[in-house]
Amino acid sequence: MHPILPIEHDFPLQRFNTFGLAARARRYLRVLDAGQLERLHADAALAALPRFVLGGGSNVLLTRDVDALVLHMAIAGRAVVGEEHGAVLVRAGAGESWHGFVGYTLDQGLGGLENLSLIPGTVGAAPIQNIGAYGLEIKDVFHSLTVFDPASGSRRTMRGEDCRFGYRDSIFKHPEGAGLIVLDVTFALPRAWQPNLRYAELARELDAAGVLQPTPRQVSDTVVAIRRRKLPDPLEIGNAGSFFKNPVVTQAQCEALLARHPQLVHHSQPDGSEKLAAGWLIDQCGWKGKGIGAAGVYPKQALVLVNNGGATGAEVMALARAIQDDVLQRFGVQLEPEPVFV
Repeated sequence: MHPILPIEHDFPLQRFNTFGLAARARRYLRVLDAGQLERLHADAALAALPRFVLGGGSNVLLTRDVDALVLHMAIAGRAVVGEEHGAVLVRAGAGESWHGFVGYTLDQGLGGLENLSLIPGTVGAAPIQNIGAYGLEIKDVFHSLTVFDPASGSRRTMRGEDCRFGYRDSIFKHPEGAGLIVLDVTFALPRAWQPNLRYAELARELDAAGVLQPTPRQVSDTVVAIRRRKLPDPLEIGNAGSFFKNPVVTQAQCEALLARHPQLVHHSQPDGSEKLAAGWLIDQCGWKGKGIGAAGVYPKQALVLVNNGGATGAEVMALARAIQDDVLQRFGVQLEPEPVFV
């Protein structure tokens, strides 16, 4: 144990990644406040160690032990902090459960995050991945966040333009932002809320239930029901949710694919490109319900890779590579994994 910081050694990480993969951290620190990061920065020996920032472990694939100081973000706190331009500002610490925070906003009578209900992980990780589901992305409701910069030992606020959000992307996934550590995130939730029912399946489900003017809570409950029907609970079957991004291709590429595969599932994008359904591509290659070793493809959703019990990170990685190869060979489309491989 470090005399100032409660750093633990040879720490097991199996409980802290939703795939449930066995791996150990050479050093581990549960970060409860920014002051710990500042003390870490002030200690030259500790500051020089390689670091790996861990949130809820829902977007990582641990393929080996982590030879670094794992900073496990557990900063808590949720609060309504103000109002700006007709929106209520709500802030949460980086270590808060994402789904728990969505529930908190609903309890305050605030809509805006309900389409992102039941997404695993933490608040701090949400903007890094620019998480999205059912017609909504983090960037659509984002206000600002606070980061700690290990290079300078200082904190700073970043707004939307600073974060350079893209499809499952942000500055934090690129060299110029990869070292920054998210401390808290603030969202701007509209006072004049309107349901976001652009996603057809969500609209159909509410319509079938006879809900013509849904409340935020009703939208959230419907999203939760759909997700539970489609996706495995990580507490029961280890997984990291959707394993691959939906590939984006040009309109010409999409038309060429449609000529050979008329049933191709695709969605037109505002910039004229086409987003293909990765799950459909994988399913067409016959991977649903199959696997390598104890790593498998979830029988109900080809986009989800699972740990069927005792899988290793190497098995999951081998399965992902095999799927990528098959999709590339059959469709000429390169699938990109969502989780970070460690």
